[in-house]
Amino acid sequence: MDQNRLYYATPYVKTFMCTVISCTKNKKGTWDTILNQTAFYPEGGVQPSDTGALNGVKVLHVSEKGEEIIHELEAPLEEGVLAEGVIDWQKRYDNMQQHTGEHIFSGLVHKHFGYDNVGFHMGTDEVTVDFNGVLTQEQLDELEDEANQLIYDNVPVKVFYPSKEELEELDYRSKKELTGLVRIVEIPGGDICACCGTHVETTGEVGLIKLRTMINYKGGVRISMLCGRRALMDYRERLKDEIRISNLLSAKLALVPDAVEKMKNESQEKDLALGRLWQQLLEKKAESYPESTEVLAVFEEGLSPVQLRQLATMLYEKGKGKIVGVFSGNEDEQVYQYALGSSQADMRKLSKAMNGALNGRGGGSNLMAQGTFKAAESAIRETLMQEAGNLE
Repeated sequence: MDQNRLYYATPYVKTFMCTVISCTKNKKGTWDTILNQTAFYPEGGVQPSDTGALNGVKVLHVSEKGEEIIHELEAPLEEGVLAEGVIDWQKRYDNMQQHTGEHIFSGLVHKHFGYDNVGFHMGTDEVTVDFNGVLTQEQLDELEDEANQLIYDNVPVKVFYPSKEELEELDYRSKKELTGLVRIVEIPGGDICACCGTHVETTGEVGLIKLRTMINYKGGVRISMLCGRRALMDYRERLKDEIRISNLLSAKLALVPDAVEKMKNESQEKDLALGRLWQQLLEKKAESYPESTEVLAVFEEGLSPVQLRQLATMLYEKGKGKIVGVFSGNEDEQVYQYALGSSQADMRKLSKAMNGALNGRGGGSNLMAQGTFKAAESAIRETLMQEAGNLE
């Protein structure tokens, strides 16, 4: 183990002293700095890098290049200067909780089902883990219970570097074949895995593992989870949202799902009733136009794209026009949605021509085309008549 990597020797170190070996400006305009020793964990594998400060200068990011650890600083430090490093401990400890929690859960999935963790991402909002096998919700609940029991048991998280011979005897998880000195993280009863990240010393420090969602993904499942303080913050915000919804619905917290379902059903019934009324209204509007073999332009306020299409279809099917254009929009803003319909002419061709003349977008089939024009009513009427005539 490299003794200059303090995050391995003493992962709970929050401040440390070091000497600046080099500090050079990079293409981004920030400063790449190498120290004689560091407690800043570099981004690697799945764990984000630490941030913090060196002599009060912000450490923006930490990465690994070969054997060197590069600290990206906001401003330069003089080479050879003695510097105090201060870790953003809340971020570091959060990462330690998430990473250890993932070990516990992934280890239990492997233990009970033999599935491998084939993808792991520690994001700012959640942790996602991908497994190459399918789980049910009931199995997920049982895994969550067992994972949290390991937290309650507060077992030690062991980190060690086995010899080559010892490593060959170990049954450990690893995403790839490893050579040389291998760092093993073991949680008795939960997991044993090759890992280069930072972890808490006992499972009790993880505090809580909460599985959030599960989706089918590449033949397996992708699970979203949170651990420790982040799980608590997530629960707090979700509870605030639920209380707000409870107040809006005048329903007790436990009855919010039932109240939402009731409101959804009532809304669907209203939508159906409203749809029937609109259908009747559009039919009456269509009947009010005389039969004609000419081009018909109809401007109506407040029609949705579906209603535009319905009215246009009614009009040309009832013989109210050889070509029918129905438009709804705002004359002040000069933006109109349109539906063009006909059983006698190609509406795709008409739509393309009118889009070009009226700064429009849209398209469709031979019978019907829809979209939007940015033009005045008078220009739309004139262009419809002109381009419809060109189709003959």
